[in-house]
Amino acid sequence: MKNSLNALLFSISIVAAAVVLSGAWKKSHPTHESISVTGLANQNFTSDLIVWFGDFTEKDLVLKDAYEKLKHDADIVREHLISKGAKPEEIVFSSVDINRKWKTVFGADGKSRQDVFDGYELVQHVKLQSSDVDKVELISREVTELINNGVELYSRQPSYYYTKLSDLKIKMLAAATADARNRAEKIAENSHSSLGKLRNASMGIFQITGQNSNEEFSGGGAFNTSSKAKTASITVRLEFAVD
Repeated sequence: MKNSLNALLFSISIVAAAVVLSGAWKKSHPTHESISVTGLANQNFTSDLIVWFGDFTEKDLVLKDAYEKLKHDADIVREHLISKGAKPEEIVFSSVDINRKWKTVFGADGKSRQDVFDGYELVQHVKLQSSDVDKVELISREVTELINNGVELYSRQPSYYYTKLSDLKIKMLAAATADARNRAEKIAENSHSSLGKLRNASMGIFQITGQNSNEEFSGGGAFNTSSKAKTASITVRLEFAVD
C-alpha cells in the first residue's frame, strides 16, 4: 500500500514538473507563428493651391528689337492678369530664353543650299500661383483674349496641389494602422488564437489620384497634379505574434 502511494505521488510530481517546464519553455521560446496584414486608408480632398504657366514668343533679326517686343508683350500679359483679379505678387516672369534661328536657302540650280541666319527667337514664361483656385482656373481659360492685344500666348493646363498634405498623411497612417489591426484581430479570432505583440510595421505606397478617374496605381506612388478633386490612399503592413 505504501509503495503504491509513493508511486502515485511520484507520478503526480512528474506531471507537475512537466507542466512547469512546459510553461518555462514557452516563455523562453516564444512561438514563431505570426499574422501579417495590410491596412488601407483612403481620403478625398480638394486642392487648395493652383499653379498655371503660359509662354509667349517674339522674333526679330535684331536681338535688341526682339527683346523690346517681348518686354512689351510681358507688360500686356501682366496688365491682363491683374485686370482679371490676379495679385501682382502672384505673377512671376521667367528669364528670357534666346534662340538663334536658321533657314535653308536653295541656289538657282535648285541643288546647292546654305543655312542663312533667320533672326533671334525669344521665349518667356509666366507663372501664376494662387490659393484662389477658382479664380486662376477662369483666368487660364480666358487667356486667349490676349490675342486681341497682339500677344500669342500658349496656355498650359493648371497644376493642382494641397498644402496640408503632411497633416493628411499622418491622419491616414493612423486610419490604415487601425484598419490593419482590426483585420489581424478578426483573423486571430476566427482561428481561435489571440493576437500577440507587434513584431514589425512598415508603410506602403502613398498615392494621390484624381477622384473618379481610371488612373492606374504606380509602384513608385502616383502623384496627380492635373485634377482639382483628388483621392489619397496609403497602405500599412503589420506583423503580429500569435499567442
